[in-house]
Amino acid sequence: MRVEFDRDTCIGMYQCVAEWDAFEKNLNDGKADLADSEETDDDLFVVEVPDGEELDAKFAARACPVDAIEVYDDDGEQVV
Repeated sequence: MRVEFDRDTCIGMYQCVAEWDAFEKNLNDGKADLADSEETDDDLFVVEVPDGEELDAKFAARACPVDAIEVYDDDGEQVV
């Protein structure tokens, strides 16, 4: 499972931070950061979800008020 985070879309409500420890507040930018992620050519930040944290990742995506977080299963199908 992987998470794609569109940081440009983020508005800094930090609801994802409350749901999953992989997200951190960046008060200087007023946006969240996705720890240990890699930036793609599409300006997305991508990270593989560690075992046991799948539910937290899904909750973080569902909590985002601007849908800046997407979760994909191992087959590449979007689940959130």
